Amino acid sequence: MNVNGPLICLLVDDNKVARVLLKKILLNVNNINVVGECESALEAKRFLEANHVDILFLDVEMPEMSGLDLLKLLPNRPHTILTTAKEQYAVEAFELNVLDYLVKPFTLTRVLAAVDRVQELIRFKQSQQPEAITPKHLFIKENKVIRKINVDDILWMEAKGDYVQFNLPDKMYMVHGSLKTIEDKFSPEKFVRVHRSYVIAIDKVEYIENRLVYIKNQPIPVSESYKDALLAKLHLL
Repeated sequence: MNVNGPLICLLVDDNKVARVLLKKILLNVNNINVVGECESALEAKRFLEANHVDILFLDVEMPEMSGLDLLKLLPNRPHTILTTAKEQYAVEAFELNVLDYLVKPFTLTRVLAAVDRVQELIRFKQSQQPEAITPKHLFIKENKVIRKINVDDILWMEAKGDYVQFNLPDKMYMVHGSLKTIEDKFSPEKFVRVHRSYVIAIDKVEYIENRLVYIKNQPIPVSESYKDALLAKLHLL
């Protein structure tokens, strides 16, 4: 997570009109990249288990599971901004470390203030921690063999069901786990997600054309929701 790059956001609300209006407001906010929308807490839980999110805009009252109940289930909660039509949940929300509480209907000014609050918190956390450094090598378990691979050799990683495929210039390794869990082990300065199923090594990109990244002549799709995050990492002239 880097406050200098786009903040990855997820919108969760069972009301489609509310999601559309919030997304329209966020289009006017710099440094925000909305990567997904969910109409239920259960759908959001599945999304968060598979994807990195910096800011979670979360409705409270939804069928099957409330937004507050969702937060109680998340071991690693994103920075959360509640969006609700009622003020009665404020005490419980802040007990769950919710950063802000937007009462519908909200304005651009109010949303900007909430996003600024998240950015300030991220800056503070970054000032208190050493910069993340990607290790030079790592060990992966493939079947019954533990192998050492050089991180600089990784071209891209691809989600394959319950496994992640590491693609190197002359080899491929399959490792059990989620792409999100593995992605979090690497520095965001070296690797970037370009699709819900792909994380690429930034310095291995050869060229980009028609929403495809090419690495070793292999086309890798770039989804609209991750395009800005990729462009922010490239040194465009």
